[in-house]
Amino acid sequence: MFPSRGTGYFLHFVFVNFYAVFRYALVPAAVQHGRGGLLHQGADGGAHPNHQGSLGTAISEAIELARTTPNCKYTLGSVLSHVTLHQTVIGLEAEKQMQMAGEYPDMVIACFGGGSNFGGIAFPFMRHTILEGKKTRFIAAEPASCPKLTRGKFQYDFGDEAGYTPLLPMFTLGHNFAPANIHAGGLRYHGAGVIVSQLLKDGYMEATDIKQLESFEAGCLFAQAEGIIPAPESCHAIAATIREANKCKETGEEKVILFNLSGHGLIDMASYDKYLAGDLQNYELTDNDIRRNLDEIGNLV
Repeated sequence: MFPSRGTGYFLHFVFVNFYAVFRYALVPAAVQHGRGGLLHQGADGGAHPNHQGSLGTAISEAIELARTTPNCKYTLGSVLSHVTLHQTVIGLEAEKQMQMAGEYPDMVIACFGGGSNFGGIAFPFMRHTILEGKKTRFIAAEPASCPKLTRGKFQYDFGDEAGYTPLLPMFTLGHNFAPANIHAGGLRYHGAGVIVSQLLKDGYMEATDIKQLESFEAGCLFAQAEGIIPAPESCHAIAATIREANKCKETGEEKVILFNLSGHGLIDMASYDKYLAGDLQNYELTDNDIRRNLDEIGNLV
């Protein structure tokens, strides 16, 4: 069951594409104008426009541009609480659809980068868990190469790579973390939103990590079964859903699983082509990698 292609669905794409603009459009412009921006400044002071970047890097670039451009304002999206709450229109629509079907979810699953997509689908149902005692599991599916919820640390950290934003209490891998260059670009973020981080800390939700090859395998299966090519980000939610469905198959339980198909993959066909050709790989982080990264930033408060 999916959110409708109404207002909530459209707004989600606005915020996803907002970051894509900064990641792929502003950075070359920065190189062209010689600003020495974050994505392309190397240790030797030279330009490196092919640096893999991240959402944290894109936020820093956007803030830097706003600070140096007259009459330019910047509104941070995706991770912060006001955006996550705005996205709940998705879950509210899904709730109405579930009512029409005479069902209520035993699980709610969504992919996870910073939290707005997950919060958008999960929060409206989570209020019934908190206020009415409904027994629903809420599962955030994040990349195994960027496991801030499953293996990160809850502490104050910056929301961007350069440290321009206010400090936020979050699960984080460190704002200096450089995510692997996986094809789910919207999930390549070092931290988690404040509300989601607190909910995970308090035990109201859980998280699972998905490897890149498993996510694309799930996406291909979904495309064959449903005729919809999902975005690489959405494939993480599909993979987590398949895992839970297989568990039900093994135990003989019947569960209603709601997941958020957060975007289509029609502009990601090159990624699917690489997967089908066997050219993609999984990326793993060791505990030492994560510990070293967090030690570098230390306690920021």
